[in-house]
Amino acid sequence: MLKWLSRIRLTSGGLPTTLFTLTALTLVALIVMALLDRRPKDLLRQVAVGLISGATGLLLAWLVSDVFMVFGVSLGWMVILTVGLGCLAAGFATMALMHNHGWKRALAALTILFTVLSAALRIDIIYGEYTTIGSIFSVPIYQELKESSPKQPVMSVADWQGLASRGETPPHPARGQAYTVRIVGRESSFHARPADVYLPPAALSPKPPALPVFVLLAGQPGSPDRLFTAAGIPSLMDSYAARHNGLAPIVVSPDQNGSSTHNSLCVDSPVYGNAETYMSRDVPNWIREHLPVANQPSMWTIGGFSQGGTCSTQLGPRHPEIYGNILPADGELEPTQGKQEQMIRDYFGGDRSRFLAQVPTKAIAAKAPSKQTLFTAAGSQDPHSRQSMMTIAKAAKSAGMTVEAVVAQGSGHDWHTVRTAWSPGLEWLGERMGMGPMDRAIEDHPQYHQTAVAVITTDHRQEQESKRTWKQCSKART
Repeated sequence: MLKWLSRIRLTSGGLPTTLFTLTALTLVALIVMALLDRRPKDLLRQVAVGLISGATGLLLAWLVSDVFMVFGVSLGWMVILTVGLGCLAAGFATMALMHNHGWKRALAALTILFTVLSAALRIDIIYGEYTTIGSIFSVPIYQELKESSPKQPVMSVADWQGLASRGETPPHPARGQAYTVRIVGRESSFHARPADVYLPPAALSPKPPALPVFVLLAGQPGSPDRLFTAAGIPSLMDSYAARHNGLAPIVVSPDQNGSSTHNSLCVDSPVYGNAETYMSRDVPNWIREHLPVANQPSMWTIGGFSQGGTCSTQLGPRHPEIYGNILPADGELEPTQGKQEQMIRDYFGGDRSRFLAQVPTKAIAAKAPSKQTLFTAAGSQDPHSRQSMMTIAKAAKSAGMTVEAVVAQGSGHDWHTVRTAWSPGLEWLGERMGMGPMDRAIEDHPQYHQTAVAVITTDHRQEQESKRTWKQCSKART
């Protein structure tokens, strides 16, 4: 029973439809009751209070989001409007509660509850953060990976492709499998939560090839489970594997923070421990020891969303001997936690040079020239992340990296941007890793939202042309 409840979807299906319908019906019922009772003055007061509440909610949401930037990024106008409409409906229902008695008052109270839940659910749908009821409470959804289960590779990806061309690949399931596992911080002593691991069909074969690795990080607050569920990693990889003879990257989502309330900045510090050592030594060592993976940096990718995306543009350039590819979405220009001077004192012992070494553009320049690749993305409704993306992309290109940048039209600082961008990103990187050619050009890739391609260049005139290209290429829809 509990497992069934934990798997109920929040972002689609019957629950959102039912809740939104009940909210609309109860609001209409309150209006009809006031009209039938011939209480126009009461109805006018209810509407007036509702409008005032809505305007107040809209103003406060805008101030929190775009003026004071309480969360570090804009919440986006879809969220701000949702808050305003929710306050409007709740204000109207609250006045109905005060003007009625008996079952009518109970209906008004129920309407307030439905309104609050509907607004919260709508915001969750906009962000795509919690996809199931279980994800709200961090209910484990994957079985534990037994460390003796995975087999070591016995061939290359090219060998597997050769067998596939003759219809002779070793037996493997049609779909991959997601697991949870604890990766111990042997060298770092970092206390991490359990990681999530996705093994594609080829990895579950008795004779697996040496597969590429995607190390992907959730944001903060967040968790490895959140990345797998909100980004739809298993379904994304299964779909890719179905088109590529069972081949897809092995995906590992480790915990870079230690807690949903911590921000390690992905650095070694006295605040939350040696997160960088954990990500650059413990996690790669565990992967090589337990999973059928390739060793070349060109087959290893580090990526993430939001704070996880920032971490990937820190760790990737700083450790090119491990990660040959970088896959950030909605990352920032630098690691951020509160006021910068206080952060430098707490995390870096007051040494500003240590902080600057973690700034992605500085880390990229320090390792130039670079043979790494960067596939970076930002939502069209997240101007802060778009600007950060372009700045880092230019620095990467100047350092010699191969760069591709995409803008997900219609999404903001949310998981919709991740799902939109990582599908063509997987195709683009997969082709470079030898798993098969791209099905289509990036600008023609079907997405949940429109996708546009930005050509990264340091030439101002060509950059202006790139901005026009974003609009011209915004045509792909499912």
